[in-house]
Amino acid sequence: MPSIFETASATQAVPINFATKSTWDSISAGLPAQARRFAQANNFAAKPGSYLALPDAEGQIAEVLFGIEDADGRSRDPFRPGVLPHLLPPGVYRFANAPHDTRLAALAFALGSYRFTRYRQAEAPEVRLVPPEGVDVAEIARIAESAVMARDLINTPANDMGPAELALAAQAVAERFDASFACVIGEDLKAQNFPLVHAVGMASSRAPRLIEFSWGDPAHPKVTLVGKGVCFDTGGLDLKPSGSMLTMKKDMGGAANVLALAQMVMDAKLKLRLRVLIPAVENAVAGNAFRPLDIFPSRKGLSVEIGNTDAEGRLILADALAYADEEAPDLLIDMGTLTGAARVALGPDLPPFYTDDEALAVDVARCAREENDPLWRMPLWPPYDAWLDSKVANLNNAPSGTFAGSITCALFLKRFVEHARSWLHLDIFAWTPQAKPGRPEGGECQAARAVYRLLSERYG
Repeated sequence: MPSIFETASATQAVPINFATKSTWDSISAGLPAQARRFAQANNFAAKPGSYLALPDAEGQIAEVLFGIEDADGRSRDPFRPGVLPHLLPPGVYRFANAPHDTRLAALAFALGSYRFTRYRQAEAPEVRLVPPEGVDVAEIARIAESAVMARDLINTPANDMGPAELALAAQAVAERFDASFACVIGEDLKAQNFPLVHAVGMASSRAPRLIEFSWGDPAHPKVTLVGKGVCFDTGGLDLKPSGSMLTMKKDMGGAANVLALAQMVMDAKLKLRLRVLIPAVENAVAGNAFRPLDIFPSRKGLSVEIGNTDAEGRLILADALAYADEEAPDLLIDMGTLTGAARVALGPDLPPFYTDDEALAVDVARCAREENDPLWRMPLWPPYDAWLDSKVANLNNAPSGTFAGSITCALFLKRFVEHARSWLHLDIFAWTPQAKPGRPEGGECQAARAVYRLLSERYG
């Protein structure tokens, strides 16, 4: 992604004046008479999202007016300036006054300039922003570049983003920062005790794999990231309806966001020992596909009965989490596009997170608010753990019934985490179904920014 930021002098940039309904009268009074009359003639009233370019005497843009919510507004969106790259004519701009959160506004401006151009040529936006004073441009660029990588990976269709291509993307990130890289592929998964990863991916002509890389000083606190990498999910023999498959290229969104988070961490040189694990599979339909009521061993030694082949994400994460847990990391984090139940409960923009660590929960919620990367804590409700019981195995991957699907998924994964000091599970959507400021329709970097802020505070 080309940098949206311009190093030119602010005096050469067109000013963007942020106005709210409560501040518009004072801002209007400070405009030249001709500009004030032009705004009145265009009925500009500082409605959130409204935009008006004011001309100078030569017909050039002298100033831009942009409406945002009042500071105490309940629906205040600090990413509102993220629509500007698609509204503004080509040129260099600057913030003439402070929006509600200048750092987040600058980040939204960068994220709002995103375009997915792999398959269709599109001109790069010719809108540039002089960085606001006091904003850490390197930090914003780091976050934006990583978010763009996640979006590109998620938006790439499955014919060009299978397990092998996902592994190559992870390897590129690892090599950029001199991290050690390894990959276990196909039948070697069974030999190296990743039976659930193998079971889910064995029906595809594209071999499943367990991707791993490590970075940082081994003496530093150990933080392990695990990302669900289902490159396409048909549902397996419990086949999804065709309409439900239309966004299944995003089912590797957990892996994409883990890679984005890892890139942020390594680029910032946080003082931690980072380990990244991505089980990468395609959940396909074939004669050798795993079946409902099949029973498989897991890396942890627990036998798992298959209640539903469309609950495959928790299966591959189970082996990866058990592998990560063997090292007893200080913090173990997993991300995955796991349950429709999470979307029913909280919608596409508010992923649930789960942890038994109360201090961690408070920090995650705060970082999510401060980073405008929303997350909402849900309970690891012990009474529901019995719903995972199987009559013929240690547990079932998908209890019958329709209740508490996101919670039972989290409880399933919890069975595979024993030694980590703290564990955080994120059931993300990784997709923006309708464009929002700074968040174009399509693949989304979700939860990674909030977790990066948490890690920066703890290990920066």
